[in-house]
Amino acid sequence: MLYGEIFAEAHKPSRKKITFSIKPPLRSYLKRYGREVPLPVEYRDMMRFTYARPLIDNEGKETAWEEVSYDMREWEYLNESLVKCYSILKTEGDFSFAGNLRIERIDFCSFGNSQPFRIKIINVHNGHYDFFYIKKADASRVYGLELENMLSTSRVVFHTCNETLVEEHIAGVPGDVFIKDYLQRPDTDMIRVVKSFVKFNEVCFIRLLGDMRSYNFVVRVIPDIEMIHYKFRAIDFDQQCYEGRSKLYIPQFAKENYPLVKIGSELLNQESFKQYRAEERSRLVYRIAVERYRMKALMDVMIYDEISVPEKIDQLKLELANYHKDIGFLKLKTMGQILKRHMKKILGPHMANFSKSGRKRML
Repeated sequence: MLYGEIFAEAHKPSRKKITFSIKPPLRSYLKRYGREVPLPVEYRDMMRFTYARPLIDNEGKETAWEEVSYDMREWEYLNESLVKCYSILKTEGDFSFAGNLRIERIDFCSFGNSQPFRIKIINVHNGHYDFFYIKKADASRVYGLELENMLSTSRVVFHTCNETLVEEHIAGVPGDVFIKDYLQRPDTDMIRVVKSFVKFNEVCFIRLLGDMRSYNFVVRVIPDIEMIHYKFRAIDFDQQCYEGRSKLYIPQFAKENYPLVKIGSELLNQESFKQYRAEERSRLVYRIAVERYRMKALMDVMIYDEISVPEKIDQLKLELANYHKDIGFLKLKTMGQILKRHMKKILGPHMANFSKSGRKRML
C-alpha cells in the first residue's frame, strides 16, 4: 500500500454531487485573472436540442455520451457561436481563423455531474479536429481547474461566463483504456508507469482532488531519447474538496485502479515509494513558489466559500485530524480551510527547506 494501513478499502464517491454556484468573491477572482469573459453561447443555449441518440464507439458499443441534434436555425446559430468560443479558448478571441473551422458533432452526457456537452470541431482545409466542452459552472470544479493550472506541469485553459464553463480538452489515453490495453503490452515500461501513478496518487491527496477512478484521468505517453515517459493527468475536477472520506482523495483505493496498485506493489519497494512521493512534494513546493501570489489570492477566496455540505466537512476534518495527529483540524469550518491546513502539514518540511535559500513564504 502506498499510504500504509491507516486507510481501509474506499467506499464509492457520492452518486450525485451537489452543484455550488460561483459567488461574488470567486467571480471577482476569475475576472482579475482573465477567466470570466463574455461568451457568445451559454450552457442554456446548448440544452435546446431536439433529438439525442446513443454515441457508438469504434468497437460498436454504446458509450455514456449521446449525439444531439438541433433544428436548422438553432444549428446555424450554434455553429457560428461555438466556433467563436473555440477561438476564445485557443487564440484569445482572434476570429480571423473562424472561416477555417466548423462544428462536426455535439455530444451530451447526462451521466456526469456537470452534464457536459462535448463539441467536436474540425479544420475544413486539412480535416484536423479537436474537442472542447461546455458545462454547468460549478465552484468546486472551478477551484479544481485553477489548482490544476497552478500545480500541474501542464496548463489548462478554461473560461466562465455567468453559469457557463467552457473548458479545453485534455489529451491522453483514457485511464480505463490504458489499464485494459497498455498494461498488457510487452513494450510498456511498467516501472515508469507505476512511478507516475505514485506521484499522481500523491498530488491528488495533497490537493484533495477526489474520485480519480480510471475513467476520470488520462495517461500521456511521451517518447524520449531512450525511453518512454508516462504522465497521469486528471480530467474531471467535480470532486475538488467535496467528499468527506479522506480515502476518496487517494486514487489507489479505487477498485478500477487496482491493476496499477498490484503492479506497483510487485515492482517498487517502500524506499522507492518514499522517494517518488518526496519528489512530487518538492515539485509542488516549486510550483507554489512560482504561483504564490495567485495561489494566495485563490486560497483567500476558497477558505470562506461553500463547496461541500456540513456533514462531509465534519467527516473530513475528523479523519485528517487523526491522520496528521492535529486537533487543529477540528476547529475548521470550510473545505478551503481544511485544504490549506492539510497542504501546510504535508508540504511544510519541504517549504522550510525551500525557505532556507531566502525564498519568500508561500502558503
